[in-house]
Amino acid sequence: MPVLIFLSVMLQILCAVHAIRNDRARYWFPVLFIGSYLAVAAYVLVEILPDLRHDPRSRKVAAGVMNTLDPERQRRKIQQHLEVADTVQNRQALAEECLHLGDYVNAAELYRSMLKGMHANNPGFMLGLAQAQAGLGDFSAARTTLDALIAANPDYRSSDGHLLYARCLEELGENAAALHEYEVLSRSYPGEEARYRYAALLLAYQRHDEARNVLRDMLARAKISPGYYRRKERPWLDAARRELTKLEAG
Repeated sequence: MPVLIFLSVMLQILCAVHAIRNDRARYWFPVLFIGSYLAVAAYVLVEILPDLRHDPRSRKVAAGVMNTLDPERQRRKIQQHLEVADTVQNRQALAEECLHLGDYVNAAELYRSMLKGMHANNPGFMLGLAQAQAGLGDFSAARTTLDALIAANPDYRSSDGHLLYARCLEELGENAAALHEYEVLSRSYPGEEARYRYAALLLAYQRHDEARNVLRDMLARAKISPGYYRRKERPWLDAARRELTKLEAG
């Protein structure tokens, strides 16, 4: 019983603090301190939940939770739109969602279906197809698609496309060319994946000093980067720390 009373008091205080900070109606104060759990529930329903529905951050968190619980939710929604209106925009949205979910077979099929007529050389669609092909492990086809992309769109620039091309070269055994592309990307790619892949390939060539410098630069850059950047790049930064630890131990 004392625990329930203590919890009620804490919730009432929290609601009162929220009411003060957000300039809510003064009648809530006597209601909260008289009504216990019922008053807290009423306050949450009337004053807090409506705000959460209109708060972009809350909507983003809620969407993230829903997508975690039901990863196919967004795809079903897009599929419904496509069934109502079979447009290029809806096909593109579904293809991108398939890529996101790792459904590379359907992503590749959708991108191929859009690469026709006026969109036959659309660089975004060609890049999407190459990403799907790489996801399927067909790096030869992905490279061919990227070569065709550049031939048809010589002024097109994409950091992700450039990184994918370097990966294709590496997967196809053209390591010298891949090293060159990774070196360029290490100075321009807006993330740590390219730098880590560059260091990993240097290590494969036993070029330990160069790899060590790349890994150290990654970690030094991370120390002065914003928190959101470190969180986004954590897998590559953690991998860099592990590799650097091995090098230092050796």
